[in-house]
Amino acid sequence: MRAHILQHVEFEGPGSITPWLTTRGWSITSQLVSESTAFPDPAEIDFLIIMGGPMSVHDDAAHPWLVAEKSFIKAFLDTSKPTLGICLGAQLIASVLGASVHKNACPEIGWFPIEGTTPTTPDTFQFPASTEAFHWHGDTFALPANATLLASSEACTNQAFQFGNATIGLQFHLETTTESIHALIEHGRDELEPSEFVHSENQILAQEPAHYQILNQEMTRLLEWLTSRC
Repeated sequence: MRAHILQHVEFEGPGSITPWLTTRGWSITSQLVSESTAFPDPAEIDFLIIMGGPMSVHDDAAHPWLVAEKSFIKAFLDTSKPTLGICLGAQLIASVLGASVHKNACPEIGWFPIEGTTPTTPDTFQFPASTEAFHWHGDTFALPANATLLASSEACTNQAFQFGNATIGLQFHLETTTESIHALIEHGRDELEPSEFVHSENQILAQEPAHYQILNQEMTRLLEWLTSRC
């Protein structure tokens, strides 16, 4: 089985996803889309993972590669194979499915709880009633037509959605590791102006190591659920 990862910047990688795939024998390929739009044939990959980035889905003029990436994502979604979008990745999926992507009422950066919704069918993924997740976003997405809302937060109503039986978009991060947190801060420190929903650098880094394990375990549960659809 082959998983393909789309990255937009080097400092927003797959975090805990890579070791999970590796230990289960998955073949992993990846590309930095900002440097190459030589996308694989959708028929040759079994699981698509789309990571985050500081750009907007609307930045086609500044980042022309976004046009090709959206076309590839659309082609892969048409296969109905497992797809996971995180942050910008979720926004790209939503955009490709015809939903609007726009500025959230306020930025959401730091450790804030998300609240899972009650499943509507047996095929709907369920998050816990409350999980303190990591966030770093200024934009949000509207729900695509026929998608199901999976989670919300106080600052952002649409935190996660499911489309069909094998596509999930997350506005928040469950793959976060201490290394990825430091990389994000290094490249986005100027965005850390503390407010109600923006934590300071010290607040972000003060998180207990055990909490990363809790987040990564939740990512494991989601990956197991998605890949069972292969």
